[in-house]
Amino acid sequence: MLNAEHITVRFGHYTAVEDVSLRLRAGDWLMLAGPNGAGKSTLVNALAQTVPYEGRFLLGGKDIRDLRPAALAREIGVLSQRNRVEYAYTVEEIVGLGRYAHEKGFLSHRDGEGKEAVEKALELTGLTHLRRLSTLTLSGGELQRVFLAQVFAQGPRILVLDEPANHLDLKYQQHIFDLITEWRKQENRAVLSVVHDLSLARRYGTGVLLMHRGKCVAQGAMDAVFTPERLKEVYEMDVYAWMRELAETWQQKSGN
Repeated sequence: MLNAEHITVRFGHYTAVEDVSLRLRAGDWLMLAGPNGAGKSTLVNALAQTVPYEGRFLLGGKDIRDLRPAALAREIGVLSQRNRVEYAYTVEEIVGLGRYAHEKGFLSHRDGEGKEAVEKALELTGLTHLRRLSTLTLSGGELQRVFLAQVFAQGPRILVLDEPANHLDLKYQQHIFDLITEWRKQENRAVLSVVHDLSLARRYGTGVLLMHRGKCVAQGAMDAVFTPERLKEVYEMDVYAWMRELAETWQQKSGN
């Protein structure tokens, strides 16, 4: 579905992403993992066309630079890490803006599927009861769900998510990740997401691309990439020992 070929992003003399390639196939949920500053979000921003880059992103064999914005939005939906609203739009209005790729204007009568898509997105993300509220009154977690609902309403074939669980309570982390899992099981859909929580990556990902200092350290099946030796090198700590310690803490508490 989507190929990235030799993507490099430079900011002046600083190289944030260096020669990264990846392949996203239908049904995949590819996790972008790595420590802070590894270049994960910058790679996503390049795909979203918000930073200049070298290399190519190919969608169905076509360079996405050649696609009109509306055509690209019908194929790829992007949820960035930082979303903010400066005007008193309602939840429903923000979610409805996801339909711009299908018709001009908010819920245009020419967008026959628009209202249904918005209703379904509100329901799936648990926002139906908040639909009339101003987004200026929402918590960070609620606002994150609003923008996720907007991406769902957009109806793309590929979801690109930068820390989708950011600000979410545990209940909604599980809900959203389970929801995305079901979403990608539909025909010709795939997900690419940045994650910091390696447990979430292992639980939900079909594969992983591990980054460090702007480069791809390894990519492929989760167990092949997340080896104890490689994670220790990238994170500069014994990740496996730390994870076991955390698990043992819960087991000890539950046994009391």
